[in-house]
Amino acid sequence: MARYSLAVSAGFEAAHHLRSYRGAPEPVHGHSWRVIAQLESDHLDGEGMAFDFVPVRRALETLAARFHHGDVNGVPPFDVENPTTERIAIWFFDELARRLPEAPLAAVTLYEGPDCSATYRPGGSGR
Repeated sequence: MARYSLAVSAGFEAAHHLRSYRGAPEPVHGHSWRVIAQLESDHLDGEGMAFDFVPVRRALETLAARFHHGDVNGVPPFDVENPTTERIAIWFFDELARRLPEAPLAAVTLYEGPDCSATYRPGGSGR
């Protein structure tokens, strides 16, 4: 059976700091973040699409705008939670799934700069 995998991304510039990094607060620093939503489907609709990119892109851009040119630590829930890349990836996944419940969302990858990323896929242990 055919399987389709789609990727939609958005970027934002934001600062953050970990409240506890190896036992001490980390200095505030910035990143060029990139969030990628991965959708998966085993069928195409009547127009030949697994899912429309447009609503996913709009939702990602709206969510990313909460952080853009700001400090992640000031955006709930990261005003309380340690804003690790892993936790921010889960936040994007959950918010995107809430906004687009019909989307076949499989994973969210969040890049903290060009070389480091975290991917969240639901269904595993450790959340």
